[in-house]
Amino acid sequence: SRMSAARLPVVMIHGAFCGGWAFAHWRAIFEANGFAVHLPTLRLHDCGRHPPDVLGTTSLLDYAADMEKLLDKIGKPAFLIGHSMGGLLAQMLAARRSDIRGVACMAPSAPYGVLPSTPFEIASAQALYLAGEFWKHPLVPDRGIAFANALDRLSDKERAEIFAHFVPESGLATFEIMHWPMDAKRASSVDAARVTCPVLCLTGARDRLNPPGTVRSIARRYRALGHFEEVPQHSHWLIGEPGWEKIARRVMDFFAQAAERAA
Repeated sequence: SRMSAARLPVVMIHGAFCGGWAFAHWRAIFEANGFAVHLPTLRLHDCGRHPPDVLGTTSLLDYAADMEKLLDKIGKPAFLIGHSMGGLLAQMLAARRSDIRGVACMAPSAPYGVLPSTPFEIASAQALYLAGEFWKHPLVPDRGIAFANALDRLSDKERAEIFAHFVPESGLATFEIMHWPMDAKRASSVDAARVTCPVLCLTGARDRLNPPGTVRSIARRYRALGHFEEVPQHSHWLIGEPGWEKIARRVMDFFAQAAERAA
């Protein structure tokens, strides 16, 4: 095993519309390499397709507070991996806590202040308004959007299997990510100067949701601690697209280096 015998905790934080299941296949590889893996499911993401209405007004700040409780319970410095919205939550946690050893952001959502780099991102944000006051209600997963933009590198069969697990997402959290200029609370802000651990930002070259230009800007905020890598052939679901094992190993190597530097 590349890590010391003291099994290092790693918390894998899933993205919007998902649950801990999204990282289930990462568990075996990480455990085999000496990590103690935690796969939380975010608040109200375990209620199937019919969550209570309060999900709609659940904030990123609520999700982050829940993850802080988990980290307190773990009680020792942990590594964080986050996919998409989970990648933003991981950045928020790294800025709040001094006990994070390293962060790997997979196709992360951008924090407050990072501008979109493509017309597609702007159009996606505008399209949300077609749902009316979407920030007050749970958003139902959209099969067309998921198939075309998130699961586009998978076979039809795999797409259908994964989408069957999707659950509604908080309209408010979505607003806080995609419409941050209008969010008075600035829920998605990350004080980059307070992040003291290395931050790896990986994104697929074909990702339209959180594209390379935007993710490069995210990594840049962490100055010498930020590392940006564009993964050829991959799109948004790089945690499960063909070749995901290579990405998981890249993350483990990054964490091993972070642990050595800390030691």
